[in-house]
Amino acid sequence: MPVKISRDPNLSEPVADKTRIELRRNEAAVDSELTALPLLLQNLALTGPARNPVYAVTNGAQVHPTNGVLIVARLDGPSVEIARGLVDKAIEAETNGLWGRAYFDLRGLTNTNYKLGDDWIRGAAEMIRRLGFETSVDDRPETFSAAFPMSQIAFYAGWYDGQFSGPFTRPKVEFMPGAVAYHLHSFSAYVLRTPDQYWVGPLLARGVTATLGYVEEPYLEGTANVAALFADFTALGFSFGEAACAAQQSISWQTTVVGDPLYRPFGRKNPDDYFGKRLQALHGELLARNSGLIEWSHLQIVNLNLAAGFPASAVIGYLEQEPTTRKSSVLQEKLGDIFYSRGKLADAIDAYGKALNLAMTPLQRVRVMLAQAQLFALYTKRQQALDLYRQFLKEFPDYPDLPGLYQKMLPLAQDLNQTAEVERIQKEIARLSLPAEK
Repeated sequence: MPVKISRDPNLSEPVADKTRIELRRNEAAVDSELTALPLLLQNLALTGPARNPVYAVTNGAQVHPTNGVLIVARLDGPSVEIARGLVDKAIEAETNGLWGRAYFDLRGLTNTNYKLGDDWIRGAAEMIRRLGFETSVDDRPETFSAAFPMSQIAFYAGWYDGQFSGPFTRPKVEFMPGAVAYHLHSFSAYVLRTPDQYWVGPLLARGVTATLGYVEEPYLEGTANVAALFADFTALGFSFGEAACAAQQSISWQTTVVGDPLYRPFGRKNPDDYFGKRLQALHGELLARNSGLIEWSHLQIVNLNLAAGFPASAVIGYLEQEPTTRKSSVLQEKLGDIFYSRGKLADAIDAYGKALNLAMTPLQRVRVMLAQAQLFALYTKRQQALDLYRQFLKEFPDYPDLPGLYQKMLPLAQDLNQTAEVERIQKEIARLSLPAEK
């Protein structure tokens, strides 16, 4: 099944003269044209997009052919195994919950025609944060660097690199089962069956469960409202297919959705279920099964309480009294973060140290080691900081920002009057600063 319908330069329709110049095109995503099939008898023009009759609905049942749309998504990707795995990972998340961290990459726009993209991503970030997910937001113009420790990804949304970049170029990307990721770019789904071109294919190859993109230039208003997408999918309990369809202002245009359209990890079992009630039920199920995922549920409780305005001291008490914390690097790291935010550096150092002695993913270890080393330096424990950076270099010799790491080590060695170490670090900085050989 092809992903797009090519432009027909010989097609002439009267409506074209009434369409904005940049939209006077008849190429489109195959899947988006199929979405508009229930409107076939309305003789929609092939030129330009059509209005989506279910955009921004708040009831997933309204996303239905009787209201003018088909839910269209595809199980596709760089390999057959990847395509089949989309269903398996969706079922796993529906069974155990979608857990992990959320990352949002804005561009810091304030007054341009592209500000809408930032607004959508910022809205998605705030929604996910209020639902209790550990959320990182970057509003600098550049995208996340390859050195950014993007661990345990449940949600990602960002823009606007033409090719997959930053943390997604690393050998291992830590997508959690059920993860939803979206990078806004005009040609993000130009091809799907490649692991190293554009965005949708590479995201699928690296383990994402559900995503969407564009086969040709949609223009910003023709892209998905990612704030609506994430709100529908989480708080309102839509399936991924329903949420993706309802987040688009236009159909018969450029969008391709990839993933199990029935995937519904936050779905309601009955109409009276609200999001908090669903979380409580899942927490109880994880406790009953003695599941290791309970650490994420405790983290969500902590974040929900913080978002609701509970004092940090109460949250610290909850974590310190909860037995799961003693064996969870996720909760120990959170405890360290809270201590750090309150200026309790010694307590934060201790919590990060406990986390590092527990099982964790490689990228979580990167983040916690660097956080503890930074705190050692702030707390004037320069030798401990320098030793930890040395240990980090042994464990992660391929860290993408080695020059930046050595720049942090240099003043520590200088303050400690370690002449030999200063010379070694300076040589490494000089070596790493040489232009790469072609």
